[in-house]
Amino acid sequence: MRQSTVRQVLENTESTQRQYALRQRAVALGWPPDRVIVIDADLGQSGASAVDRAGFQQLVAEVGMGRAGIVLGLEVSRLARNSTDWHRLLELCALTDTLILDEDGIYDPACFNDRLLLGLKGTMSEAELHVLRARLRGGLLNKARRGELRCRLPVGLVYDGARVVLDPDIQVQDSVRLLFQTFARTGAAHATIKYFRLQGLLFPTRVAAGARQGELVWGPLSLGRAANALHNPWYAGAYAFGRSRWRKQPDGRTRHERVPPSEWHALIRDAHPGYIAWEEHARIAHCLQAAAQSVGVARVGQGPPREGPALLQGHAVCGLCGSRMHIHYATRRGGVLIPHYVCAGRGRLFGDPLCQSILGTGIDAAVATLLIDAVTPMALELTLAVQQEITARLDAADRLRHRQVERAHYEADRAGYRYRQGDPANRLVADTLEAEWNARLRARADAEEEYQRQRTADRLPVDAHERGRLLALATDFPAVWSDPHTPQRERKRMLALLIEDVTLIKQRESTAAVRFRGGATTTVTLPRPLTAQQMRATHADVRAQIDALLDEYTDAQVAHVLNERGVRTGAGEAFDPARVQWVRFSTKLKSLKARLLDAGMLTSKQLAAQLGMSRTTIGKRRAHGRLVGRICNDLGEWLYWPPSRHAADDMTLPTTPPRDRTVTSTAGGAV
Repeated sequence: MRQSTVRQVLENTESTQRQYALRQRAVALGWPPDRVIVIDADLGQSGASAVDRAGFQQLVAEVGMGRAGIVLGLEVSRLARNSTDWHRLLELCALTDTLILDEDGIYDPACFNDRLLLGLKGTMSEAELHVLRARLRGGLLNKARRGELRCRLPVGLVYDGARVVLDPDIQVQDSVRLLFQTFARTGAAHATIKYFRLQGLLFPTRVAAGARQGELVWGPLSLGRAANALHNPWYAGAYAFGRSRWRKQPDGRTRHERVPPSEWHALIRDAHPGYIAWEEHARIAHCLQAAAQSVGVARVGQGPPREGPALLQGHAVCGLCGSRMHIHYATRRGGVLIPHYVCAGRGRLFGDPLCQSILGTGIDAAVATLLIDAVTPMALELTLAVQQEITARLDAADRLRHRQVERAHYEADRAGYRYRQGDPANRLVADTLEAEWNARLRARADAEEEYQRQRTADRLPVDAHERGRLLALATDFPAVWSDPHTPQRERKRMLALLIEDVTLIKQRESTAAVRFRGGATTTVTLPRPLTAQQMRATHADVRAQIDALLDEYTDAQVAHVLNERGVRTGAGEAFDPARVQWVRFSTKLKSLKARLLDAGMLTSKQLAAQLGMSRTTIGKRRAHGRLVGRICNDLGEWLYWPPSRHAADDMTLPTTPPRDRTVTSTAGGAV
């Protein structure tokens, strides 16, 4: 037994009695009364699907286990209006030799002719449901195309008879207007809800179902409610129908999905008063799409400004393929983030190599300098606009909070009126009314206290002294831009006000073509960014100093002199003998030993061979000053000047060398 709706069960009682009478029909066919099972769990449920139909599922289970001899129903539509469910039941009946009976006769699903006839009846039942739905749907759509179909209105709009008007509640109107004004100022839904939270503002909504259906309630503004309001064309004064639809999934459940505006069933502009213009609604839709983190391959927009140091986030365009460039950050020593503008090009779809990758530090600095030069003449005008915007913003928030205080006063007065109208002798009612009145009074006091606190906090930053400071800061735009306390997100917002995009090309030089809003363009050319190896290389001036010092000093002595001068390596580190040796090796500089050998000095081995004496004797003669030498490296190795002929035969030299001819050396000292 089944009927489609509860209303049919209550009103079409004859159909219910006819279905219950099938029990006597089964008894007349020979089944004992105690073996006749009546399944009426599906009364009041549609037969379009077997999902959540406990009665139909019980029937299929009984037939599948072979415990049913015959299935009785007035017509096929009472069992199922879905071909899939109906043919599954027929298949089970054929396998278990279960008969089927309706008003026209008895059928055996195992017989091909009977099964064919039952299949046609099931198809006709499903087609009948489709015709009924199409007939009802056609009338509904025809009424919607004229804009006469009553729809559920978003908060802030109500029906006045057949007309749609603004909600007469001023607080509701101010809340909705502030939502759109805040989004126009911030450009992001997250920033909008954050502003409401910081200001302590509530947002209205109407209960959709239940005992409190249609009641206006206030609560914190959530992201979902803000996004629904920003997407809703009704706020722009347009009548819209068919903006979403329900699609059935393979598991039987339905999914709610949005429909593109081109597929809406009805869209009538200027059908009723609205909170914003249609052009503003289109701009909001574009901003919301641009703010999405990913909109497929054809991503259209730069997204909201974020905290990263890349100044051209969303504004960098590849000059080779025209695609938007992504941002990759490299972490340097100390946790410093270095931005790179990278264009994947066709690599995302076809695996091609990257178009180009450009270091962002130099590009950002050049664009920032260009922006400061462009903004300076407009500083005073910008200051006045900022002051007006801040004042208007605070006044709007103050009015809305004052509306909340007025509502709290009204609810407290209303609760007091109900308490005074009650019978004081009936304490069961009087106690409840008194408790409600006390709660409303406390809520009124809290609202007044919060209003005064927020009002004081809002007025403090914009007094005469602070306005003077704001004027001074806005007049000196470079100071505002260079201030380390200015968030990077705010710099990006200031850049987005003036710059449309920046086209980057990296060849022998890096070129940035800047396009300002309004059409003006300018091109900035920068030297090609250095590679990581080049950035860590020792500076040419330092290499020149090392080259000059190596004429007189060893590697350790050169490192000692450079550190005393405050010179550092390309990586910013102090010098040591190994680093000096690496600079010599990478730049092909000769060591002190090689230079002395080139100047004509001899090693102890060479000198011993030339004079025909041992190295020990050479060392003794050097100690007595009869040979002139010096240390040539950090290992203590000595080199000697070749002696003259008469000096080589002169054996009358003093045994103690004079002090002015002795060469001493320490590990880190000078020669």
